[in-house]
Amino acid sequence: MQFLYTTPTPDLELSKSFYSSLGFEIDQREKICYAISSQLVIEINPARTARAGIKIYGIDQDEFFKSLNSYANITKTDTGFLLSDPSNVWMYFENAAIDDILDLGANKELCGNFAGMSLESTDIQRSINIWSCLGLKKTMGDINQGWVAYGSDSGLNVSFMVPNVCPHLFFNPSFTYFNSGKNPEIIAKLREAKVPIKEEITLFNPNGEVDNVILQDPGGFGFFVFND
Repeated sequence: MQFLYTTPTPDLELSKSFYSSLGFEIDQREKICYAISSQLVIEINPARTARAGIKIYGIDQDEFFKSLNSYANITKTDTGFLLSDPSNVWMYFENAAIDDILDLGANKELCGNFAGMSLESTDIQRSINIWSCLGLKKTMGDINQGWVAYGSDSGLNVSFMVPNVCPHLFFNPSFTYFNSGKNPEIIAKLREAKVPIKEEITLFNPNGEVDNVILQDPGGFGFFVFND
């Protein structure tokens, strides 16, 4: 299985500027643009029907449909099919083979250490059931704790949150970065690069200082830049 993230945009140039300010390389193709770092590849799709989510290539579709059971409704597309989990994050399954867009770049984005994608789900068990059909296994956390993380050998990592457990803005989906206490210097670099900050979080800091921030790209994809 191969995958890349996909985000819509109301203004392609605005999205390109946003990702450039974060340190991503911009690769403009005929109709689609890609933001590429050393950690992930993001498709910026200007189509009006585009939605934030993930594109998945190279799965055994017969086995996937068998595993999926009745957890989600399937919608056919011109290039494959799509579905969503209870977080309403769209999962695009592509029939064609992926090309060289999965090659990672040389630059590490300003946000720090990428840890995967986070979803807030109103039916966390059904979300887990759907994503587990892609071979994801539990790596940490517990539903009873309000969150649980799953990952796969392909490098796809997803954290699931139950409703009302996160005391900050939450955009479905969101990239998550954990920076092991180095977030203040990362936040300073984000400010220097004039990256727009959606929310400054002081709740977890004993001195009331901003040590976690949330970003959002023009198409709605969130970025949790956390000090954990």
